[in-house]
Amino acid sequence: KLPAMKMLLSLIALLSSALLAKAAPPTCYSRLLSLSKEITESFKELQTSKAEDSCVETLPRLYLDIHNYCVLAKLREFVAYPRCERVLEVSELKEKARSLYTIMISYCRRDLVFLTDDCNALEKPIPPPIETS
Repeated sequence: KLPAMKMLLSLIALLSSALLAKAAPPTCYSRLLSLSKEITESFKELQTSKAEDSCVETLPRLYLDIHNYCVLAKLREFVAYPRCERVLEVSELKEKARSLYTIMISYCRRDLVFLTDDCNALEKPIPPPIETS
């Protein structure tokens, strides 16, 4: 009976700590990470769903790494791209990119550390290694 009780208490403690971790407010850095991933994924979905749209085909590539200093220029280039206003998803993506840029240069600039300035890495990203189980 005692080992089962210890196991139950351990499970309760584990679940409680998971809930507390999710309840913590996001940091500036975590917000940058999540928004950059969201933008990158939205861009991939846009390319897939509107692949035949000539406007979408000409959009600047949008792979974001917030640790690469060149990401600031990449965001400016994407937001300033003059075409595709008629595609709602592109306009929404530009708004998200504008928000990310603003957060990076104003609210979070002290929290952010750039590890590289390799602009080519944002053009031809190296895919993450495939996890084997």
